[in-house]
Amino acid sequence: MSQSEAAGRGSARLYVVTGAGPVGWTVAEQLAAAGHHVRVLTRSGSGPAHPSVEKLSVDVSDPARLGGAIDGAAAVFHCVHGSRYEAKAWEKELPGAEQTVLAAAGEADAVVVFPESLYSYSAPEHVMAEESPRQAQGGKRGIRTSLLAARAAAATPTVSVVAGDFFGPRVRNAHAGERMVRPVLAGRSMLVIGRVDQPHSFTYVPDLARAMIAAADRPPLWNRVWHAPTGPALTQREMAGAFATAAGVRAPRVTALPGWALKAMGGFSPGVRELAETLYQFQRPFVMDSAASQAALGLAPTPLHVAAAATVSWWRDQERVTAA
Repeated sequence: MSQSEAAGRGSARLYVVTGAGPVGWTVAEQLAAAGHHVRVLTRSGSGPAHPSVEKLSVDVSDPARLGGAIDGAAAVFHCVHGSRYEAKAWEKELPGAEQTVLAAAGEADAVVVFPESLYSYSAPEHVMAEESPRQAQGGKRGIRTSLLAARAAAATPTVSVVAGDFFGPRVRNAHAGERMVRPVLAGRSMLVIGRVDQPHSFTYVPDLARAMIAAADRPPLWNRVWHAPTGPALTQREMAGAFATAAGVRAPRVTALPGWALKAMGGFSPGVRELAETLYQFQRPFVMDSAASQAALGLAPTPLHVAAAATVSWWRDQERVTAA
């Protein structure tokens, strides 16, 4: 039985999703498909077009607006990220927003479920499992460590579900997003960072969403960090090859931008400088293990060929819309 079918057997519930990026959007779609009422909170009022999805324009960092929007929710899926991919923005925006959401959810007697990254893992040279140390310091890595510590200290129950680099429908600004899929579909070579031959964990966003929904519905799993079901680690060349196979095109030529070059470029570009901070993830193996979480949640990763095909299909749909 699928997660959606299992969820759909019970009475419909109200769930709140903050944010409508790839994760929040996918969580909302899966919950609505299972027959639940979903309230999506974003500043713009965006979200999936579905009769069971209610879209509200709400700044989730505003306690006065947030409380009423969460009342009656069984769980809150907090999928809001920083306005910019930089440590200063994260430090300014994320801790306060999380505390506001935790306080409102506590008043509503709802668990808060967070998507989480691998940034906080302090020994990434080893395979990262659920019990691996998460004590990384400095920059964006340190901010993720602090956020996890604050969740652990909160009176409101929480669940954090860790994923590797995202791929899948709606994933644009990611290593396996438009920087990889678009060149594959266009038959162009591509430039990646770090090295092309190091194993790296990539998580299919629908698998992350399924894990978050499953964890929300199981109180014995709360107040823990779990891993989203994630398939075997792939090199960047192998990931590009999977997309090419799904698209029925020739595998692209993949070359790497050396670390020294990326760091040098960071001296002139703040965006590149922030990207260089995570260069370590692509210069050597960066592998997560989700076996314990898969057993606890009763889930498995989507086969790569299926996930790659869905990703390619979504990108081709976007190209058709753009061309129309």
